[in-house]
Parts: sequence; C-alpha cells; structure tokens
Amino acid sequence: MKYESVTEGIFLSRPNRFIAHVMINGREEICHVKNTGRCRELLIPGARLILEYHPNAAKTGRKTCYDVIGVYKEHGGSRDETLLINMDSQAPNQAAWEWLQSDGFHALLPKDVTITQLCREVSYGNSRFDFSFFLNDRQAFMEVKGVTLEHHGIASFPDAPTERGVKHLDELAAASQKGFACYLLLAIQMKGITGFIPNMETHPEFGYALSRAKTAGVTLLAYDCLVGKDSMDIHSPISITLPSVYP
Repeated sequence: MKYESVTEGIFLSRPNRFIAHVMINGREEICHVKNTGRCRELLIPGARLILEYHPNAAKTGRKTCYDVIGVYKEHGGSRDETLLINMDSQAPNQAAWEWLQSDGFHALLPKDVTITQLCREVSYGNSRFDFSFFLNDRQAFMEVKGVTLEHHGIASFPDAPTERGVKHLDELAAASQKGFACYLLLAIQMKGITGFIPNMETHPEFGYALSRAKTAGVTLLAYDCLVGKDSMDIHSPISITLPSVYP
C-alpha cells in the first residue's frame, strides 16, 4: 500500500488520543493521529514522525492537513539504530487486502485451492470480520490486527486492553468449529522482528483467547512488514509463542 504525499516532523505532545502537536518545517501543527492506542513507547517528545499530507484538507472538510502515520523508534537504546514503525491503524487492513490477492497468501494454500469472492467487512454472529472469501467451496473468515508494540526485537499485542479483540477471537473459534476456515493475521508494522508474543502483562485474556482460538482450529499468522516512508507491505512470516497454560 502507498501514501500519496508524506513529510517528516518532530513530535511535541499528544493532548488526547486523536491529535498530536508536531513541529513541521519550523512550525507547530495540529495533526490527526491515525491510531487510538496508547503508543506511549512511540510518541515520545523529540521523536521523528512520518506524516501524510492532505493539500486539499480545507476543501474536503478535514480539520487537519496532516495524519501521523509513522515514527522512528530508537532501537537497542541508541539514536544511531532506529526502527521505522508504521502506526496507521488502517494500514494493516489495506496491506492485508493486497496480500490476500498476491502470491504471498496463495503460497500458504494447497496447489488445488483457489481464493474467490474476496470481500471486506462481513458480519458473522455478533462480530464483523475484516475479510471473507472462499477457498474452493469452503467459506473463510480473516481478522487482522495491526501490531506496533516492540521490545528487543519481539513484537506484542495489544498495547491496551481489548475486549473487542477477545470477542473477535472467540467468534473466529466458534466459526472454525462449525467448519469455516478461519484466520487471524497479526500484521507487525515494522521489520527487524524475531518473534511475536501476546502482551500478557497488559491483557492476559487476549493471550488466552489466542490459545483457545488455535485449539479450535483457527490459523494464527504473524507477518512482519516492509515499511517505507510512503508505503507498507506484508512481507515475511514470524514465529508466534503462546501461553503454555490458559483458563
């Protein structure tokens, strides 16, 4: 996926979860934050940001001309080693849409299986899954979670409690037991990652829900992403470590 116009800025402050004050070309601007998560380890005063610029903001009714879409995070405790992280919460869904139509996803399927009738935002039970498609004659669902939390090369999710995420996993598990092909894609919005673990300290219930889903037959996928200033594409599989014991 690509952004049309990007620039850089320096993070100053985040008065609420929707906006940030950013220094851009020597001028303080109010920017929309395209991620309502905490992002406390990313949005640190002085951090270099990537912003999407909307030159026609006023004509289209936007309140701001800029969206915060990425950040350079110090990696290994050094400013000389930085990790470019896409923090746009809408990017994983778009990147997954493109990936599902590429050889990347097809490589996971048996040679005699084709994917058809791919569509977005499909209701099932009490949830709305990101994607629905058919694998030959078998209907499949996929839910996508964007991951921006990283510590020493290990990615984690979530960065804040997510009852909605637990609900989605339990609905996927129920659908799997009824014969649907079900997938969870953890789109890690950066490179340089060696593994994924659920954030048990912040929300252990999500980690347990991951284990329940896998036991029920849900396919858990974690992929890192190639992240550029103006792009993000799903790239390589990453190993997932789940809790060994769960309620």
